Amino acid sequence: MSGEAKAAEVTALQAALAAEHAAVYGYGVVGGRIGAARRAEARAAYDAHRARRDTLTREVRDLGGQPVAADAAYALPFPVPDPAAAVRLAAQLEERLAAVYADLVRAATGARRGTAAAALREAAVRSMRWSGRSVAFPGLAERADEGTGAAGATPSASASAAP
Repeated sequence: MSGEAKAAEVTALQAALAAEHAAVYGYGVVGGRIGAARRAEARAAYDAHRARRDTLTREVRDLGGQPVAADAAYALPFPVPDPAAAVRLAAQLEERLAAVYADLVRAATGARRGTAAAALREAAVRSMRWSGRSVAFPGLAERADEGTGAAGATPSASASAAP
């Protein structure tokens, strides 16, 4: 792998890590507001994002990078006073993650590309379950709607942009 390709992969990994930090925070909010009927689903997503975050942290280190740290708090895209808003937040978290993982699929090589594609698929499925709607190309439609995607241009932008 060339130095430029490695740098691009580390940048995409850092963006995914920052987005996972934000998703873990966001699912903490979701879990506090979600109705009892969907609490197990929210908990499963929270656990899955914690595991992805930990894996990404190791991968960044394995490539010689210093993993981006989680922020103490994240600005939510809208108030989350009730279960309906919690469901909307969960769907938006997953949509944003799909965009970040689409970027990682483009930048990654080998097994890491397959893992990123699996994460993209999982985010798309969770988004559809939360929102009840899907898009033709998860991770790409969101980019057209938001202009810069979920992650923005840099890992620090993704951390402040999500949830």
